[in-house]
Amino acid sequence: MMEVENRLSERFDGLVDELPDELNERRVKNGVILEESEEEVEAMEGGGVEGEEMLKSDGLHHNSGRIIKKAKRPIKATSFSEPSAPGVAPTQGLVNLNRASKNLRRPRNSLGRGLPKKGGAGGKGTWGKLGDEMELPWVDPNDPNYDSDGEEAAEVGKKTIKLNTLVPEMSEEDVRKAVEPLMLEYFENGECEEVLFSLEEMLLNIGSRRWMVPALAIELSMDHKPSHREMTSQLISELYQKVISQRDIGKAYDFLLRQLSDLILDTPDAPTIIGNFMARNIADDCIPPKFLQSYKGHVTEVEAVKALCRADTLLSMKHGLVRLDNVWGVGGGIRPVKYLVKKIVLLLKEYLCSCDIQEATRCLKDLEVPHFHHELVYEAVVMVIESMHEKTDEAMCKLLQALFRSFVITIEQMRAGFQRVYDQMVDISIDVPQAYSVLERWVLRCRQAGIINDDILKKMPSRGRKRFVSEGDGGLIKDSSYW
Repeated sequence: MMEVENRLSERFDGLVDELPDELNERRVKNGVILEESEEEVEAMEGGGVEGEEMLKSDGLHHNSGRIIKKAKRPIKATSFSEPSAPGVAPTQGLVNLNRASKNLRRPRNSLGRGLPKKGGAGGKGTWGKLGDEMELPWVDPNDPNYDSDGEEAAEVGKKTIKLNTLVPEMSEEDVRKAVEPLMLEYFENGECEEVLFSLEEMLLNIGSRRWMVPALAIELSMDHKPSHREMTSQLISELYQKVISQRDIGKAYDFLLRQLSDLILDTPDAPTIIGNFMARNIADDCIPPKFLQSYKGHVTEVEAVKALCRADTLLSMKHGLVRLDNVWGVGGGIRPVKYLVKKIVLLLKEYLCSCDIQEATRCLKDLEVPHFHHELVYEAVVMVIESMHEKTDEAMCKLLQALFRSFVITIEQMRAGFQRVYDQMVDISIDVPQAYSVLERWVLRCRQAGIINDDILKKMPSRGRKRFVSEGDGGLIKDSSYW
C-alpha cells in the first residue's frame, strides 16, 4: 500500500505544483485538490475533525503532507451513456472538468448516452443529418425545382390543390393527318355520329385549329361527286355548335379564298363550288348573311370575287333559301325510279351512236346508283331484242363486257338483269315475235364473252312448239330448241 502511495505521489507531485494560479485558488484548499462533488465539498467546509477524518479514510497521503483525493468512478446519476435513476437529481458531472474535457462533443447535462450532440449534425463544418436537405429553411424561387405549393399551404392552411390536364396541341400537319381519314371514311359510310364522336375525343388536342375541320372537309369534297358535297354540307351543319363555331367556319372560308389559286389547278370550278358551300351554310344558319357583306371592298382576286358573287346570286334569287337544299342536285338513291330509267335509256342510246365505252362508264358512275345497275342490263337486252341487228348485238356485248371486267356491274346485278328479261319474255314476244330466237343468239354470245355463267344460260326460256306424229316427224317430240 505504501508503494502505491509513493508512486501516486510521484505522479501528481509535479502536476499539482505547476497548476496555474487560478486553478490553485479554485481547486486547492487546505492542501487538498477538490475533484469531489458539491456534497463532499460542503461536508468538508462544515468541517473540522469530520472532514479531516473523511480525507484520511478516503484519500492518499503525499510526502509533503497534502492529501491526494482518489478519483471516483461515475455513478449512474452522472453517467453519459445511461439515463439517471428515477427520483435522483442529475449532477453536473462535467461542470468542473479541465480544458481537455471542455471541448468534448458529449452533452453536459448528464442526461444523454454519450453520443455526439445533435446526432453529429451540429457544429461548424458538419454536413448535417441524412434528410436535412429536404427541410431547408429557405429555397431559392429561381431554382428549377422550386415549388410554391408548400408556402401557399402554410400561409392559407388547408388548401385544395387542383390539377389541370395538360394536353399537347396538334400542329396543322397533325390535324390534317387525323381529319382526312375521318372524312374519307365518312364519304363511304355517311355516318355523321361517328365523325362527331371521333372529333370530340381529339377536341383538346386540336385546340385553336378547329377551323381546319370544315376547311379540310370542303377541300376533300371538291375531288369527289356532288353527292359527297351534299354530305359535307350536312356534316358541317351537324358539327356546328358541337365541335366548330361560327368563327371557325368563317376562318375556314378565309383560308379557302386565299388558296383558290392553287385549288383551281386541281378543280377548275372551285370558285363555283365554294360559292355553293357559302350559300348552303348561310341557308343552314351556320354563318350569318352579313358574312358576304364583310368581304365587299376587301377582296381583289378574281377567283375570290367570283365565288362571292356566286353565293350572293344563289341567296338573292326568289325562294333562294328553299332551293339551296338541292344546290348539289338530288342524290342517287333519292331520285325517282322513272328519272333513273330515263337517264339509263338515254345513256344506252348515246352509246349506240358513239360507241364510246369510257363515256358510257363515266355517265353510269355519275348516276351513283350501284344498286340499280341491273336496270342497265335489262334495258340493254331489250334494245338488242327490239333492234334485231348484228351491230347492236356486238356493241351491247362489248359494253357489258367492259363494265363487268371493270367491276362497275357485279355478277349479282348481271344475273338480276337477265332474270328480269326472262320473266318478261312473254310480253316482249307479243311485240317482237322473234324475241326468243334473238335472245338465244345473244345469250350465247354473252356466254362466249364471259359475261354470264352457265347458271344464267340454263335459266334462259325457249318457246318450243310440240309437233305430233301426224306431222311426219317419225313419232319424235321436240322438247326444246337448245337442250
